[in-house]
Amino acid sequence: MALSIDQERQQLEAEEQRLADRRKKLLERERAERLKLVEQSGLFKADGAHFESIMTAIKKLGIEEVDKRLTA
Repeated sequence: MALSIDQERQQLEAEEQRLADRRKKLLERERAERLKLVEQSGLFKADGAHFESIMTAIKKLGIEEVDKRLTA
């Protein structure tokens, strides 16, 4: 049975919404995994000022530069 243009459009919109929801859930899972890794690294054990200075340095230098310096 052929779908009308409106029906097909509605189906596409529903699929797009499902995909958007899946992407959002995936991003949330990725974020949770990253937080778990940070927690396991011991970084959260630093006192507040030390933790803040580390985060400031990362913001200032950028991820690539921090990675380069840490792996050098």
